[in-house]
Amino acid sequence: MDVYTAIKKRRDVRSWFSNEKIPDEIISKILMAGNYAPSVGLSQPWNFIIIKDIDIRKKIKSIVDKKRIDFYNSLPYNKKNKFERIKIEGILESYINIAVTCDFSRKGPDIIGRSTIRETSEYSVVLAIENMWLAARSENIGMGWVSFFDPEDVKDVLKIPESIKLIAYLTLGKLTEDHDIPELEEKNWEKRNNLSEYVFMDRWGNNPDKSFCDLIKNTKL
Repeated sequence: MDVYTAIKKRRDVRSWFSNEKIPDEIISKILMAGNYAPSVGLSQPWNFIIIKDIDIRKKIKSIVDKKRIDFYNSLPYNKKNKFERIKIEGILESYINIAVTCDFSRKGPDIIGRSTIRETSEYSVVLAIENMWLAARSENIGMGWVSFFDPEDVKDVLKIPESIKLIAYLTLGKLTEDHDIPELEEKNWEKRNNLSEYVFMDRWGNNPDKSFCDLIKNTKL
């Protein structure tokens, strides 16, 4: 599929995983797509930990389950029922998990472009993740981003050094279903707003002219 189709059809997958084997060649291509992401000063601050071990994944799932309960208990009554219907991860159902980290020391301290905004290293890792996500989607492989955990708890399970920052915990698996809209929208938790609500011209709060707003509203991928 072309890049626009991959962007449009990309989903945060939780419920539609098959644990069918993904060939190592495809996993390697997805990781290579991540490695081709732009990075500040060409520092490539990422590492990818591929997790197949089921016992490790069960430990991660236990950490996530506790945070899910905490979040559920924090919700107002009218949202609890909606949240109960939402699956938040596919840690055990997916074929593999991948933890993605950021090493701020990679290629030394003098990173071009990072001197005023240290976070550009983390942004670089996120760009690598998006590359992986689109590459996976083009191979009909789903990816989910798990975020219901304290990063230090997951780092402890995966033996990640203190100096290394955990950016994402991903789940990958072949898809059993293909959905036109995100799961959160399907289950009436949230909806995608039109791009025209988020575009300003020249300064904050200044809306583009009507013709450009109309163009944005009618643009399709």
